[in-house]
Amino acid sequence: MRRLSYMLFALLPLAAVAATYPVELEQQLNGAEINATPEAIDRDLAGLLLLNYGQTPAVCTAVFRNGPEAPRTRRVELQAGERKALTSKFKRDVIRLRITLTCEPK
Repeated sequence: MRRLSYMLFALLPLAAVAATYPVELEQQLNGAEINATPEAIDRDLAGLLLLNYGQTPAVCTAVFRNGPEAPRTRRVELQAGERKALTSKFKRDVIRLRITLTCEPK
């Protein structure tokens, strides 16, 4: 029993290493029915989960910004009812992430 408690105590710092940083999401949906959920995946990896709950396809562009690094642009076409994930990996640790999402119904 004592070994088990030592092992749990040793694993405690690993739980605190989880990626947490503020994410600012700016959306311009222009009539498209899109649900966007930002995700902090790792210290240098971010994601954006898109769901098209409308009846028409939509074309979306997401721009990921992490401080002084060059912005990363991701484009996707979503059919009605489709869900897709967009990811971006950075060279540095993310301190604050800004995502600009622009969608247009097709």
